[in-house]
Amino acid sequence: MTEIDYYELLGISKDADKSTIKKAYRKMAMKYHPDKNPDDTQAEEKFKAINEAYQMLSDEEKRAIYDRYGKAGLEGHGQSGGFSSAGFDDLSSIFEEMFGSAFSGGGGFGSRRQRKSYNYNLDIGIEVQVEFNEAVFGSKKDITYKYKDACSTCKGTGAKDGKLSTCSTCQGQGQVHMRQGFMTFAQTCPNCHGTGEAKAENCKKCSGTGYHEKEETFEVNIPEGVNDGNRIRVSKKGNIAPDGSRGDLYIQISVKEDSHFVRHGDDIYIEIPLFFTQVALGGKIKIPGLRNELELIIPQGTKDKQQFTFKNEGVKSVQGYGKGDLIVQIKITYPKSLNNEQKQLLEKLQESFGIESKPHESSFENMFDKVKKWFS
Repeated sequence: MTEIDYYELLGISKDADKSTIKKAYRKMAMKYHPDKNPDDTQAEEKFKAINEAYQMLSDEEKRAIYDRYGKAGLEGHGQSGGFSSAGFDDLSSIFEEMFGSAFSGGGGFGSRRQRKSYNYNLDIGIEVQVEFNEAVFGSKKDITYKYKDACSTCKGTGAKDGKLSTCSTCQGQGQVHMRQGFMTFAQTCPNCHGTGEAKAENCKKCSGTGYHEKEETFEVNIPEGVNDGNRIRVSKKGNIAPDGSRGDLYIQISVKEDSHFVRHGDDIYIEIPLFFTQVALGGKIKIPGLRNELELIIPQGTKDKQQFTFKNEGVKSVQGYGKGDLIVQIKITYPKSLNNEQKQLLEKLQESFGIESKPHESSFENMFDKVKKWFS
């Protein structure tokens, strides 16, 4: 079986310093942590492997042995043992970033999260699709979406008469233990969602959900220059808590593609087809811009895929940094077939250029004799 290289595993070079190793380890640990990848055995194995790699490379003595002899040289030097203190401290800080202070290396818990009676987030995220031109120039859109309003009967608890009791799953702790090898993790209790209290009987008014779902339609301004993937925050349009406070609505923009214009950042690209005689003769043509017609000057001998830039003819930056450019790319087209008359005219034209019309002859003038000598 091929041995996995610790440096490759963390995505670092062999001369990486301690800071680089630690940074790479933290990034990988965050990505492949089992809580972020439930029921993913590959992620679990990767998580174990990167911790092993960091344990070795963060220890100067073990790293020196590994660099010289590989993993085989680490036999008897703690390769299969527990974490070094440095590795464990780093892991603890990572888990605190991910889950607050719920992580413990030995089974204990830090301070619990602030409890709330409802079990839904106040902020909402939705996706809204807009046309290419609506994103470029801005527009107004009617948005219809659904939000949660806390049940007044149970005060958002989902319990009959709003009465909660100690959660039987976590015994009121708000977290449950999960053990993997020598590590113990704490996860938010799936029954009480970390509150430590659970309902004994469902509220009949909301069927135990703790909220009523409502629908709302309102008009939102799509700013000029917004791009695919941008988010628009609409204050106080999210879900409603039992105390009447309301979260925000986050609208993620999805922009439809245009059949001619291609957007990259604030720059706009367009491909202009030109017949081969147009580039041979040169000239001027009218082309479509985002806002009006533009005049493109075609120099004689323009090449295929050659680009011409029109400054400040692109999209207005949504951050207020001015406008991007319009980039025109040439696509030279040729006739698919020729009639006799056209063929004769082209042959006559070619003859009129003399040796210039056969550049391959001058380029390879001595090559044939040269190649023959190779085999003589």
